[in-house]
Amino acid sequence: MDVQELRTKTPDQLRDALVALKKEAFNLRFQQATNQLENTARMRAVRRDAARVKTVLNQKAAEAAGAGTTGSDAKPAKTKPARTTSAKAKPAKAKSAKTKSAKEKTAKEKTEA
Repeated sequence: MDVQELRTKTPDQLRDALVALKKEAFNLRFQQATNQLENTARMRAVRRDAARVKTVLNQKAAEAAGAGTTGSDAKPAKTKPARTTSAKAKPAKAKSAKTKSAKEKTAKEKTEA
């Protein structure tokens, strides 16, 4: 599918195309699982076509949502603030010598008995 072709379609037509592509991808996965799939490149093409349809749908939704705001009144979308602290993992606590695992306890009981 060509992106220009997708942009001319209505959102309802795009949703129908997306459903059809998802069904085709489902059938291709089953064909692959049963070793009946002859054209493996078709899986990639269907997956990418579905992504194209989703992208165009999201663009159309953003245009529709942005159509109500015009001029300097338009506010930018909220974004996450940048992280200022490092995201280093905390070191793991060392096990105390007092706590023993279940294996060590059973091994000790066997030697005492």
